[in-house]
Amino acid sequence: MEPVKNKYFVHESSYIDSGVEIGDNSKIWHFCHIMGNTKIGKDCSFGQNCVVGPNVVIGNNVKVQNNVSIYDGVEIEDDVFCGPSMVFTNVINPRSHVSRKHEYKKTLLKKGCSIGANATVVCGHTIGKYAFVGAGAVVTKDIPDYALVTGNPAKIKGWVCQCGVKLITGEKLEQNKEYKCSECGSLYLSKDSLELEVMS
Repeated sequence: MEPVKNKYFVHESSYIDSGVEIGDNSKIWHFCHIMGNTKIGKDCSFGQNCVVGPNVVIGNNVKVQNNVSIYDGVEIEDDVFCGPSMVFTNVINPRSHVSRKHEYKKTLLKKGCSIGANATVVCGHTIGKYAFVGAGAVVTKDIPDYALVTGNPAKIKGWVCQCGVKLITGEKLEQNKEYKCSECGSLYLSKDSLELEVMS
């Protein structure tokens, strides 16, 4: 009986530790290191020079661009985009001479969100569904679903559709108002000033 071939691609320059699970059709490109007990879903892509894990869970269809390190404590749901050289942290007050591995803070990236190039996500926060973090932004608090944030610290500058097109400019939504995407036609309803949900 012939051995079962992997249904994913790993470049010969990359390292995959024991205990790693990788889904079908995922691609690990040059000079990456996937550390132990990490789970990666199907149809994912990791660009050059990425480090993932240990103990990281990543969903399906996640795109991780070059030079991204995803540390213990980070969880990424389906359809997330991590732009080139964006940064995760996992400790609030790091010191070289003090071990704080027992203090890792959980960071959650929810379905469909996008993190721009060179952005930083400080640990212990949640990025909401389909939220959009602009290039170079520094996330220091939770980001609501569909929010567009930029700056240091990152602040809400607008709200975006699942397709990535801006729905409205400004920090606050009008309560119980419908918003329609000019690109794909999707409809949204604001529950309150900071909560938006898709209608169709």
